[in-house]
Amino acid sequence: MINLNITPGSTDTGNGIDVTSVVDQILSAERAPETLMQQQQARVSSQVATINSLNSGLAYLQEKVNDLKDVVGALTAMQANSSDTGILTASARASTPAGSHVVTVQNLVTTSSYYTDSLAEPDTTFGTGTITLQIGSGAGSSSVDIPVDSTTNTLSKLVAYINANNFGVTASLIEDSTGSRLALVSETGGSSGDLTVTANSTGLVFHKSSTGQNSALTVDGVPVSSTSNVIAGVLPGVTLNLTSAAPGVPVQLTVSPDTARAQRAISDFVAAYNSVTTAINNQFAVNESTHSAGVLAGNSSLRSLQASLLSDVTYSISGNKGLVNLASIGVNMADDGTLSVDSSKLSDAVTSHFADLQTLFQSVSQNGFALNFSADLKQLADSTRGILNLNLTELASTQRMLQNQINDFEDRMTQRQKVLINQYSRIDTMLRQFPLLMQQITGQLGVLSQK
Repeated sequence: MINLNITPGSTDTGNGIDVTSVVDQILSAERAPETLMQQQQARVSSQVATINSLNSGLAYLQEKVNDLKDVVGALTAMQANSSDTGILTASARASTPAGSHVVTVQNLVTTSSYYTDSLAEPDTTFGTGTITLQIGSGAGSSSVDIPVDSTTNTLSKLVAYINANNFGVTASLIEDSTGSRLALVSETGGSSGDLTVTANSTGLVFHKSSTGQNSALTVDGVPVSSTSNVIAGVLPGVTLNLTSAAPGVPVQLTVSPDTARAQRAISDFVAAYNSVTTAINNQFAVNESTHSAGVLAGNSSLRSLQASLLSDVTYSISGNKGLVNLASIGVNMADDGTLSVDSSKLSDAVTSHFADLQTLFQSVSQNGFALNFSADLKQLADSTRGILNLNLTELASTQRMLQNQINDFEDRMTQRQKVLINQYSRIDTMLRQFPLLMQQITGQLGVLSQK
């Protein structure tokens, strides 16, 4: 019912109506179709947001499945364990042959250095001339001349000059109670960076404080020399990191599969899968208080996605000494489709049957679990042809259609508003003029009755 909101007139006019209020009431009643369209629009927006969230979950699941598929990833990762990390640590690349080795570290790399006799102050001058350094020895050595003139013949200035040029050494100013000294340290460790002052006409007196020496070690009894304390290539796929010298102390180095990383990758996959499955389940579950399901409860694409994921996660290969599916390694499915991990069973599969575990996930000939799941996820999550992304395209079209309908409706309502304002403005004018008209008629009737 429309409230006319009668407004009182003056002594000369009658009561009018609130035109704006009346028109607003009429338009509000006529906006019911637009309200339905807006509700549809809100539902579509909610569906889009939910699908985008599911797509994010699928992308993360795809990442975790690909971790299990990666031939240089978690299921092929190797670890190198040292019996004494204070002497030696090591790392191993994927697919490095497993084995045990004995390493003995005689000495670490040393870096060659020199220092001078003391001068009174950093700015004390000394003679000009040339300092000639030989870096390395034998055929691979090189010679460097460091000129000293009146602009560089103090220790502070010479340090700055040497460090500003590429002489192969780093200069420092050392100060103590005896005065100031120049220190030169080779920028190359080992024998190839060993320094020798072969000529010096500056008057500075140099002393050798350290000889550049290669690291020395034995690997399985074979002597090894290196210009670095980080040594790659001695054992295939293994990088050795020498941390201290210990002549005569053998260190046991064991290369084996990185079972902890493999177990973590499988657990991460389970968590990612459960996240997607739970999100899908929530769309179909009926809320006890609202008696309604999720915004995608009637979405056939979501049902199709749920079926595909269920098929992928229950996939099996044949043979493989019994490790044929997730259940065989301790990953079990609950009634709601989520997975749980039997830690002891998974640990046994990872530690005692690692090669078979790799076959289960990565076998090319049998299209292993991770290869199969990854291929399906690639299609399911495709940015243009993926099952949910096709749905997003349809929803985007629906959103555009609804918005166009709302825009057209608003245009019609604008015209309708103008018509109503015009109509009810005339009515308002008539109502306000009515008392005056009555007075005029009454007056005319009075005149007539006197004749």
